[in-house]
Amino acid sequence: MKKIMFVCHGNICRSPMAEFIMKETVRKAQCHDRVHIESSATSSEEIGNGIYHPAGYTLSQHGIPCSGHRARRFTIDDYNNFDMVIVMEEYNVRNLMRIIGCDCEGKVWKLLDFAADEPQRCSGADISDPWYHGNFDKTYKEIEKGCKALFNYLNL
Repeated sequence: MKKIMFVCHGNICRSPMAEFIMKETVRKAQCHDRVHIESSATSSEEIGNGIYHPAGYTLSQHGIPCSGHRARRFTIDDYNNFDMVIVMEEYNVRNLMRIIGCDCEGKVWKLLDFAADEPQRCSGADISDPWYHGNFDKTYKEIEKGCKALFNYLNL
């Protein structure tokens, strides 16, 4: 079973959106038994909080459930236990390295790395942060694009 962790700054907008979009993608493809998906944060400021209302609303507009989510911080144990750690932007890569020290096993990717013709780790575009720009539909489309590309990359 492939284990995937999506990571953003607070785990209340982008990474849970990616988690639930990807879960829905694999559910529809009837391969949810082949992949385990979670999300977490590089910061501790939102720990325990639910998904940010506009992010949850945007997911619901697309028929994607997201109940029960609670923000949590990424740990070194997560790095050891997951096959892929997929971040939303370069800033998340830098903060993640402060937690893990080194991506010695080559597990860290940016979500839009997979949208490239030839995916290369941490070279793709950033997923825009709706916390600052407020356009959750734009962020949804970016994440959906990345998740579809990731699904194809995984060849489940």
